[in-house]
Amino acid sequence: MPGGQWRLPVTFTFDEQIAALEAERERLIRFPEDEFIAIIREVGFSCDCCGRCCTREFNGHVFLLEEDTDSVRSILPDAVVPAPAFDACDQEERFYVSGYALRTKPDGSCIFLEGGRCSVYDRRFSICRVYPYMLHREADERGAVDWRQISGLNEHGCYNTPIDDAECARIARETRAYEAAFLDQEIRFRRALRDLFAREGLRYVRRTYDLLMRDFRKGAEVEVRVFHRGRFELHRVTRGTYAQQGI
Repeated sequence: MPGGQWRLPVTFTFDEQIAALEAERERLIRFPEDEFIAIIREVGFSCDCCGRCCTREFNGHVFLLEEDTDSVRSILPDAVVPAPAFDACDQEERFYVSGYALRTKPDGSCIFLEGGRCSVYDRRFSICRVYPYMLHREADERGAVDWRQISGLNEHGCYNTPIDDAECARIARETRAYEAAFLDQEIRFRRALRDLFAREGLRYVRRTYDLLMRDFRKGAEVEVRVFHRGRFELHRVTRGTYAQQGI
C-alpha cells in the first residue's frame, strides 16, 4: 500500500526538523524536470491491474494528504485511522502524528479494494495517482542518501512500455506537486507542534516515547493527536486498530 511519512532523527529539535524539511522541499523544487522525465520514459511503468500495490504484501500504509482525508471521510467516514508511525509524544503520554492513513481489511488489502479493483478509482487519492513515481530522497540499504524515484520495481506492473513525452511530463508535474504538498503538510505539522508545546509547557522525552510504544505494542490504549487542517484531532487507539498494518 503506497505511502509513508518522511522520517527525521528523533534527536532533532522541532526547529531543526522544520529546517531539514524546508531544505528538502527546496531540493525537490530544484530537481531537474528533464532528468525525472528521462527516468519515467526509461522505466516505462504500466499498471496491469494486479492490485498488489493495494495490499500489505507489497506496501505499507497509505498516508493521506489533508484533502485526501477530507475526500475519504466524505465517502466512508471510518475509513481513516491515525497514521501508524507516530512522530512524537509529550510528558503526558500523548502521541502526535502528522496525518491520517487508510484503514485496511482483515486480509491486509485497502478498504476500497473490491474484487481486485479500486472501487473509488475515479476519485483515488493523491499517492495512488502518482505511484510508483515517487520523487523523494532516502537512504538505501547501505545508508547512502539519494533520490529514490521509483517504488516497488519488479514487484508488480509492467515495464518498458512506451510513454510519450507529454504523458511523461504530466507524470513528472503531478508527482512533484504531490511530494511538495506532502512536505508542506509535514512542515506545518511541526510548526504547529512546536507552538503547541511552547504554549502548553509540553516537552518531548525519548524515554517516555519508548515506554509508551512498549505499552502500546502490548495492547494498551493510547491517545493520539492527529494534525489536520491546522489543529490536532484526538483519538484513542490500540494495537488492534492497526492489526492489519503490521504494527
